[in-house]
Amino acid sequence: MQRGAGGPELEIESGSVRKTAGAMASSALRQRKAQRTGEEEPPPPVAETEEPGRGPARSDRSALLLLLFLFGLGLGLAALGWKYSLEYQRAKQEDALKSLGNEGLFLFSSFDVNNDLYLSPEEFKPLAEKLTGISQAPDYESDGETDPNAETLTIEAEFQPLMMESMTKSKDGFLGVSHGTLSGLRSWKTAETRTAVFSTSLFKAFLPLKNTFELGEAWWIIPSELNIFTGYLSNNRFYPPTPRGREVLIHKLLAMFHPRPFVKTRFAPQGAVACVRAVSDFYYDIVFRIHGEFQLNEPPDFPFWFTPGQFTGHVTLSKDGSHVRDFWMYVPNSRSLNVDMEWLYGIGDGGNMEVDIGYLPQMELKSAGPSIPSVIVDENGNVIDSVDPAGEPIQFVFEEIVWRQEFSFEEAVGKLETTFYPFKKVSYHPFIEAFDRAKAEDKLVHSILLWGALDDQSC
Repeated sequence: MQRGAGGPELEIESGSVRKTAGAMASSALRQRKAQRTGEEEPPPPVAETEEPGRGPARSDRSALLLLLFLFGLGLGLAALGWKYSLEYQRAKQEDALKSLGNEGLFLFSSFDVNNDLYLSPEEFKPLAEKLTGISQAPDYESDGETDPNAETLTIEAEFQPLMMESMTKSKDGFLGVSHGTLSGLRSWKTAETRTAVFSTSLFKAFLPLKNTFELGEAWWIIPSELNIFTGYLSNNRFYPPTPRGREVLIHKLLAMFHPRPFVKTRFAPQGAVACVRAVSDFYYDIVFRIHGEFQLNEPPDFPFWFTPGQFTGHVTLSKDGSHVRDFWMYVPNSRSLNVDMEWLYGIGDGGNMEVDIGYLPQMELKSAGPSIPSVIVDENGNVIDSVDPAGEPIQFVFEEIVWRQEFSFEEAVGKLETTFYPFKKVSYHPFIEAFDRAKAEDKLVHSILLWGALDDQSC
């Protein structure tokens, strides 16, 4: 305890007396100076304090503004690039039009698959084959290669041309129908090849893609490549692309009817599917459904597309694909209309197109018998002649196939339908039968009226 002169007693903690006394003296001196000068004492300085969270918030806003600026800049550059690209393509199109004219540009575009106004060697190939008359052998890949030692299968084609009276726009002078428009259709009277011999190694394309599967489980022989992003393929084409892989067999089969088959259709459904209908110890019976189309015209006529509703059939073959017991493929003819036809009648890809539907009585392929060895050997391995001493072909005797598991052909067809058309999972009935069924089940009838069938390509 210390006592100040004439003042109150002050209790000062040890260690802080000098600091407190100094501060009091300094304050007294400032007060006396202010009284002499008449000025108010300025407030003591206050240390600046940062509001909690204020610094990071300001940094976040700056980063956000920078991101927005960069995004806007990128968007602007993209729009500018897109505009430049459109102008560049338009200028190229105008130059091509000046150089070739309407008809020439239309013909050029039919070979320019990707519409880049440049013919790559692959795009030029069909034109080169047409001009030289020399066709290159298909570039078979893996499962498309033929085995020279494989058995051979003879297939016969049956074809009856479209019934012209079944069309509604087939008369000359109709909208979009000139004399040249239907020239390819009118001249198509018979199959391109009545009989052809196939290597059974090609028919491995029909075998299941995996070793373990369920009876009736569908798989894609040729997967569809169409979706909401790709849209549809160009109408302005005359010559099909070179088939590859599993497409090779389908292309060769369709080519028996016409020289310009397209394995992949322009519109959905596209591709081919199959399922195993029956199984034995050594054989499969496989039911398949194929969607393909034909181009009937050539330049200088405009394209004319002939699209059967579907190709359906079955193949019975050994599990290793070395032997084919039976083959059958056909366009169903049970409906009044089973073919869709579309043709261009002016310059452009899709803006000048006409459509019609008709009836095709017969389009069918059948095997003449089971496949036979290309080289015949006796029990000792010696090669023998394929004819007997009397000059008659040697007759082969094949064992009867006993199926361990099977279901009906109609059921298999239904499974393939639902693969292409999921809406077929709902049962549809003929108009007259629908009312009896609705009455029995106490349900309403939803009726749909169409020009063609909804579940195939004829619509």
